[in-house]
Amino acid sequence: MTFQWPDLLWSLLLVPALVALYLWLLRRRKKTTVTFASVALVKQALGKGPGWRRHVPPMLMLLAVAVLAIASARPMAKLKLPSVQQTVILAMDVSGSMRATDVKPNRLVASQEAAKAFIAALPRHVRVGVVSFAGTAAVVQAPTTSRDDVVAAIDRFQMQRATAIGSGLVLSLATIFPDEGIDLSQITGQRAMPPAPGEKKEKKPFTPVEPGSYNSAAVILLTDGQRTTGPDPLEAAKMAAERGVKVYTVGIGTKDGETIGFEGWSMRVRLDEETLKSIATATRANYFYAGTAEDLKQVYTGLSSRLVVETKETEVSALFAAAGALLALLAGGLSVWWFGRVM
Repeated sequence: MTFQWPDLLWSLLLVPALVALYLWLLRRRKKTTVTFASVALVKQALGKGPGWRRHVPPMLMLLAVAVLAIASARPMAKLKLPSVQQTVILAMDVSGSMRATDVKPNRLVASQEAAKAFIAALPRHVRVGVVSFAGTAAVVQAPTTSRDDVVAAIDRFQMQRATAIGSGLVLSLATIFPDEGIDLSQITGQRAMPPAPGEKKEKKPFTPVEPGSYNSAAVILLTDGQRTTGPDPLEAAKMAAERGVKVYTVGIGTKDGETIGFEGWSMRVRLDEETLKSIATATRANYFYAGTAEDLKQVYTGLSSRLVVETKETEVSALFAAAGALLALLAGGLSVWWFGRVM
């Protein structure tokens, strides 16, 4: 536990001071007690004394003071809390190499099934969008809470040649920030929608934010190859970092490289782990390697738990304040119940 205002912890010195004051009052009370000729007669007249109960309310009040003093220092603790992320964009590689069968039954089918399982595990309020990329990128499903629409979009994937990882990232960012006018000419041949005739649309000035600080959306990028066309993935990662968006990267398939042949032609594919790790690091996210279908499922399961529940350093002063108030009320209530007075 840490404290935002640690200097206020000095107020805890009030506790031993109050304990000393309480002990002094008890001794003073004994000294001023009237001496009676027959102690036995007085005890009989007064009946059974309060005993240990008279010390309980003061001790509870002292504990309340200590807890409230800690609350005043604004304690911070790492807690697992529901994620505030509301949108997840799945940017998935649909290049021809995804037909390879080193991940059973093949890379594409394995990634589709794992993605569907991931979507099913997300809270219903989280919107999910799907971007597919190969030589170009396309939004195959705009962000929606309809799981059926997302699953149908994933099932409609059509393989193409080439791999444009940067295009998938840029289009994912444009989907998250549709009003920022992100230039899509390099990846789709289209630019942001022009303003209607007579309408002046001023471009908002862009101010970079701290990487990883945008908590309303995240991108999950899955690919099995390395960039062969399109914008530089690291430049696209820089765009994501400047907007605070985390990009979790997932590498699937062969690390060392392999020649894959189908439909009369062959191609050499190699997973570019360094680039994927750099993308994740730049955006304050994580890289995962999935060498098999089971690995891929485990990766998505882990991502789901990260997006549903995340560990955050959170101020817990309200909890301490509530506990202190409860202790003070308990002390007062017991004092009234047992002795008919507050303390």
